[in-house]
Amino acid sequence: MKKLTTLLLVSALVLSCVGCGAKEDASGADNAQQTEAAPETQEQDEAQPEAEDAARPEAEAEAETEPQADEDAQQAAGAEEKSEGVMTYAEYVAADLDTEVVVETYVQAKQSWWEDKATVYTQDQDGAYFVYNMACTEEDYAKLTPGTKIKVTGYKAEWSGEVEIIDATFEIEDGNYVAEAEDMTALLGSDELINHQNKFVSFKGMTVEAKKDADGNEMQDADGNSVAFVYNWDGSGQDGDDLYFDVSLDGNTYTFTVESYLCDNTTDVYGAVTALNIGDTIDMEGFLYWYEGVNPHITSVTAAN
Repeated sequence: MKKLTTLLLVSALVLSCVGCGAKEDASGADNAQQTEAAPETQEQDEAQPEAEDAARPEAEAEAETEPQADEDAQQAAGAEEKSEGVMTYAEYVAADLDTEVVVETYVQAKQSWWEDKATVYTQDQDGAYFVYNMACTEEDYAKLTPGTKIKVTGYKAEWSGEVEIIDATFEIEDGNYVAEAEDMTALLGSDELINHQNKFVSFKGMTVEAKKDADGNEMQDADGNSVAFVYNWDGSGQDGDDLYFDVSLDGNTYTFTVESYLCDNTTDVYGAVTALNIGDTIDMEGFLYWYEGVNPHITSVTAAN
């Protein structure tokens, strides 16, 4: 009986040990799976900050690029932010004659100074302004080099089709801009041309014609020969006065001028025009002045390419 009892106890003990072993094996397997899974999760956690760090500079670069892109686009479009109380070019164009105007613009060339009054050709990225007899000391006139930014306060006026600012004062401001010549050849004879009045422009491939008077007769020199230019509009002048010459394109003829206050008889353009021959083909640059129609003030003449 004792043997039987002892045998039963031993059997129970063996079964109990087997059960415990099974539980430990199962628990060990679970722990192994968790241990293996843990590194994957840790790698994911570590990878996420790395991805965020990598993405952050790109996002910051994009954020920095957007304002720069906007600024570049604005400059490309010719837009310029104006100071408080200063007109845009569109507002200046829309202003009535004889009303006060305030513009910020850049000196492109100086025509003259006399008795503390200066006449200058100016332009910004949107349009041009001819400023006539602006109050200016001789000392300040010397400061008005090409590109100088000025704030002009004066009155909008018109003389024989030329829109200008008169009775003006000015202040020199920070900034610099020199306009490149804009090709207006294709706009000659069109209604659109006047919208570019006073700009620095170019005309290409034009033919020098015999200079004609107001009645359409060819003007002649002392020997009776037709001439390519005259001093003063009616031929009454002499060396050092304004030069007038006629050029044609597509059957239409236009009178261009070398304004002697702007380009006197010591300048290259003055010499180039006095050396013109009828039939020459030339390229020109200058300011789109107006006098009873288009009458550009030419600053450069070269043989056409």
